[in-house]
Amino acid sequence: MIAETNALRALFPYCIKQQEDGSYVVLNRDYKPIGFNTRQQVNYEDYPVSFKIPGLSKVVARKLSWEGKDDKTIIYLYNDGTNPKISPENMEAYLERLERLSRLKLEPVPQAKEKQNV
Repeated sequence: MIAETNALRALFPYCIKQQEDGSYVVLNRDYKPIGFNTRQQVNYEDYPVSFKIPGLSKVVARKLSWEGKDDKTIIYLYNDGTNPKISPENMEAYLERLERLSRLKLEPVPQAKEKQNV
């Protein structure tokens, strides 16, 4: 089922969540991979949406987090109170975090089907 949404909610990063294998998935406000528009639960392992992010240190996590937290298990880029749509200042801060995120190098993670064929 498709959910009514907006571009910020569906297409822009809300958080970066670490998976059990150490890889990361970038999620939208509905905790779905970017661009997913569904109310259904999404099993991230079923889709090629995870990456290794070798340069994601605690220092980098702190700079990406709207709270300045260095927790690498889940990094929130904004929350309801710092939503980029609320004010130009919030948008500027969010775009600075996105710019930092955009500089990180990503490494692909083989998906389950690819691992079986190896």
